[in-house]
Amino acid sequence: MRVVLQRVSEASVTIDGEVISSIGPGLLILLGVEDGDDATDADWLVGKACRMRIFSDAENKMNLSLADTDGDVIVVSQFTLHALTKKGNRPSFLRAAKPEVSEPLYESFCAKMEAELGKPVGRGRFGADMKVALINDGPVTISIDSKARE
Repeated sequence: MRVVLQRVSEASVTIDGEVISSIGPGLLILLGVEDGDDATDADWLVGKACRMRIFSDAENKMNLSLADTDGDVIVVSQFTLHALTKKGNRPSFLRAAKPEVSEPLYESFCAKMEAELGKPVGRGRFGADMKVALINDGPVTISIDSKARE
């Protein structure tokens, strides 16, 4: 399972011209589920995302976590995070989990994030054509793969 954490001043998800999620300062999280991922991957990544010290403290040093800042979150499912690009110029998505596996893990990740933060988490809509807008703060963008945790 992979996440891309983007520290944002604001972010939103729009589908068919309707804004379905929007936040102020916090994280936009892009989440990709790979074949073989399970609940332990989601648990570990939720913990990392909530405790990653990428927000500025009073001395403008990246020393605070999402939990410390009471920041907001939007989680967007993005199978393209598992693109294979080694051969040719057309990416392959063979490693991305099928929807019957990835959608429940996406929903579980969001629910665990809500439990960890104690507040609702904005979401995209699984499988939809979404327009994701953000103002990346910093910019700060961190990529984490649950398979690289050891």
